[in-house]
Amino acid sequence: MAVLDIDEKILDVINVADIVFWPVAMDIKYRDVEGMPDKYIDVCFFNGGIRNSEQEHMAKLLRQKSKILVAYGSCAHLGGIPGLANLHNKEEIFRKVYFETFSTVNPENLTPKPRVRVKEGELEIPEFYDTVHTLNQVVDVDYYVPGCPPAIERTVYALETIANGMIKGELPPRGSVLAPLKSVCDECIKKKESKKISHIYRVYEKVVDPERCLLEQGVICMGPATRGGCGARCLKADMPCTGCGGPCPESPEQGAAMISALASILGVEEEKEKYTVEEVEKIVDQIVDPVGTFYMYALPASILKRRVMRK
Repeated sequence: MAVLDIDEKILDVINVADIVFWPVAMDIKYRDVEGMPDKYIDVCFFNGGIRNSEQEHMAKLLRQKSKILVAYGSCAHLGGIPGLANLHNKEEIFRKVYFETFSTVNPENLTPKPRVRVKEGELEIPEFYDTVHTLNQVVDVDYYVPGCPPAIERTVYALETIANGMIKGELPPRGSVLAPLKSVCDECIKKKESKKISHIYRVYEKVVDPERCLLEQGVICMGPATRGGCGARCLKADMPCTGCGGPCPESPEQGAAMISALASILGVEEEKEKYTVEEVEKIVDQIVDPVGTFYMYALPASILKRRVMRK
C-alpha cells in the first residue's frame, strides 16, 4: 500500500501503464498470472521477503512473467524485521507462538502443517521455512527501492526512472539501488559537535536535545551506516534512524559499519589506553539487543544471514 503514498501521482502511472496484478486493490487470481505469457509484465514491484513456499512460488512466477523485477521495500531488499526470526528456527518459532504465549489456548497442541485432512477433504497451506530470505536470494533482481516503507520520493523516482528508461532505452545499471549514495547522517539537520560519549541510552531513558545529534547524546542512531534518500524523516520526529534504508554503498555490511561508527564516538579506537577490557564490556552491555539494533532490517542480507542451526 506504500505505492498509494504517492497520492495523485498514481494517476500518472495509470496514464503510462496498465496495472495487471495488484492483490490488495484488484480481484485477480494467481492462475491469471500463471496464464500470462513470459515477460508479459514490463515492471513488477515485489514487496516482502521470502518466508514460506507461497512467497517463493510468487517470486519465481513474477520473475518469469516480468521483464524488470524490483525489490520494493526493506523486506524484499534486505529481509526486513521478519528476518530477525533467523535467530531461531521453525520449531522454536512455532513453540513460542502456539504453546508458550500467555494468550494461546491450544489444548490439542496443534501446529500448522502444509497438508491436513479434514472431513471435507484435504487442506493445503504454504510451508513455513526455517529461514527468511531476501528476494535476490531466490531470484534475480533488477533494481532495489529501500525503505520501510519506501519514502514517497523513492517510489516516485523509481517509477519515473524505470518508465522513462524503458521508453528511451536508458535504464540504470542492473542491480542498482534507486536511492542516493549518501547516508542518512548527510541528510540530517541536527547539529554535530564531534563529542564523545561514555553511556548508551535506550530511546525512553533520555530526554534529548532536539537540536543536537542523537548519537552524540548517547542514543544509538543508525544514520552513519544507513543509505539516505528518506530525508531523515525519523530524525525530524526526534526518533533515531533504525536502518531501514539498508547499508551505504561503500560499507555493505551495515551492522559492522555501525559498530565501527559507535566505537569511534565512544573513543574506543582513538583512546585504547584509557579503556580496560572490563570497561569496554560494560559499555557494550548497555546495548540491550545488539542484533536487533544493528541488523533490524538487514540480517538475512548480511554476512551472518542467520544463527547456525544445530542438528
